[in-house]
Amino acid sequence: MPSSFFSINPYTLEKVAEYPAITMTEANKKLELAHGAQVHWATLSFEDRAVCFRRLAQYLRTHQQDLAVLLSTEMGKILAESRAEIEKCAGHCDYFAQAAEGLLQPDVISTDASDSRVIYEPVGVVLAIMPWNFPFWQVFRYGAPALMAGNVTLLKHAPNVFGCALAIEKAFLASGFPEGVFQTLISDVDIIAPILQDDRIAMVTLTGSERAGAAVAQIAGTNIKKVVLELGGSDPFLVCADADLDLAAAAAVQSRMMNAGQVCIAAKRFLVDQSIKTEFVERVKMGIEKLVQGDPFDPNTNLGPLARLDLAQQLETQLQQALKQGAVLISGGKRQDCNFQATLLDAVTPDSIVFQQETFGPLAPIVGVKNLEEAVCLANQSRYGLSAAIWT
Repeated sequence: MPSSFFSINPYTLEKVAEYPAITMTEANKKLELAHGAQVHWATLSFEDRAVCFRRLAQYLRTHQQDLAVLLSTEMGKILAESRAEIEKCAGHCDYFAQAAEGLLQPDVISTDASDSRVIYEPVGVVLAIMPWNFPFWQVFRYGAPALMAGNVTLLKHAPNVFGCALAIEKAFLASGFPEGVFQTLISDVDIIAPILQDDRIAMVTLTGSERAGAAVAQIAGTNIKKVVLELGGSDPFLVCADADLDLAAAAAVQSRMMNAGQVCIAAKRFLVDQSIKTEFVERVKMGIEKLVQGDPFDPNTNLGPLARLDLAQQLETQLQQALKQGAVLISGGKRQDCNFQATLLDAVTPDSIVFQQETFGPLAPIVGVKNLEEAVCLANQSRYGLSAAIWT
């Protein structure tokens, strides 16, 4: 286990912070604190919990700029997108503060018994293993509903955004949440197995790679723990012959290039009717070539760097393999450190690496199809789910 972790600015590759790793003894103390806190937290009314979440929403809005700067510094997201992410988290807190009680009311069902109902109760301590691409939103996405339901959580965030993880913990404490309701673990994956095997952990949620998901699922299954996994996507974007090409192309650029292409539910495979493919490719090419890549803090920038150097190198490897497999480079394709140009590929075939694998970065592969039926058939030739779009 590393003795400490470094936060590296992906745009400059400069070290911005160092975070000492916790020991297993310290992790056990956090788990004990969480277990005790959950017993108390679960006894509070929905309104008592909602008061904390409303304060948390206000805290996020009050500190939006500072939190956005931290987010952009650690993972390279352009500042406007970072501000939007913080606001989205605040709105999420407001929503569940208002809606949780109604969502979790018992469901009365009809059976041959005199009274039958489904009752929702907290499970206990939730271990969360979260990714770096939306360092705040991924945490609040699970955290707000889980905590409003009476659970508490231990967060194991991605090591390159530990600063964000600690900032979120600080926000919870500053908003009046009892100590132990939300804690972060500054640790590598070594700590996950023993923590997850502990009886005080009731369930685990992970957003990340298939490899990580398989490892966590195995431990959770062996120990009979509830588990929720979200393991990426390779979402199809179908464009029919009668589509509004200006609208479809603009949406394609936005969906693929937002957050430098590091979005699980982004469009990643573009299946386009052959009769309009040339026009569609030209429109997408014009759109991506208008993007300004550079410093995330420059207001003119709308395409930041990838979050880590190894991620940029991995995308470059996928691109080179796709070109060897016959794809045609229409635009982009160059990398400088973590900065990867918005890239458009045509003549991609279903056996191409960029069709078969998820590409997590600003790379758009175009596949020509004869009709909608073929497009649907190819769209379904993937192990990945999450989302899809049809333009017609």
